[in-house]
Amino acid sequence: MKSLVIIPTFNEIENIQRMLDTVMSLEPEFNVLIVDDGSPDGTAKVVKENQKKHDRIHLLERSGKLGLGTAYIAGFHWALERGYDLIYEMDCDFSHNPNDLVRLREACMNGAGVAVGSRYTRGGKVSNWPVGRILMSYFASVYVNTILWLGVRDSTAGFKCYRREVLERIDLSRIQFIGYAFQIEMKYNARQLGFSIEEVPITFIDRELGTSKMSMNIFREAFLGVLQMRFRKVQPNPNSKP
Repeated sequence: MKSLVIIPTFNEIENIQRMLDTVMSLEPEFNVLIVDDGSPDGTAKVVKENQKKHDRIHLLERSGKLGLGTAYIAGFHWALERGYDLIYEMDCDFSHNPNDLVRLREACMNGAGVAVGSRYTRGGKVSNWPVGRILMSYFASVYVNTILWLGVRDSTAGFKCYRREVLERIDLSRIQFIGYAFQIEMKYNARQLGFSIEEVPITFIDRELGTSKMSMNIFREAFLGVLQMRFRKVQPNPNSKP
């Protein structure tokens, strides 16, 4: 089963080398696709230097900040075109522990359509976040489940593994959101199309280096986006097999 880890970046010069070193050291092997939105700090340059050492490192460069959701969708298309079986989402700032990629892989290998690295399932936790932010994140998931009946405790989680057939079945051209709402929308589409979602407990650690990309606009998009999803029918990709 070929695995590809998609990591969007913008100004991650403090983290990118350590992240690539860590993922390259994992067993079983993972390929990496860095989707860089024109980082002025030289993130892409570091990736290119590492490509000379590892043929499992790939780079997709884009011009300017185009949004997290569009970065992942570009990565999904790239992965599907090249025959990857398991496709992962992960942040570059080590809030997601790359060693947990192995556990997400195991969940999908054992039958899950989507494996979610979850802060709020039994055994999951958050480290180094202020209490206010933990409460905001937790109750955001409560809100999502109240409106969408999603059945995922960590509905905004961005650390995930998809089986190939899930991404083939979702009509990626109809995905509307680019921030936290993107993460919810992808899970909601997978659930509505009949795929199982398994939560794998993780410890989420707030970034130590670099600058957070979080903003109130992202939270606002998620709040309003959930209401829009509730009243919009999920349509499968017309080109996929049922």
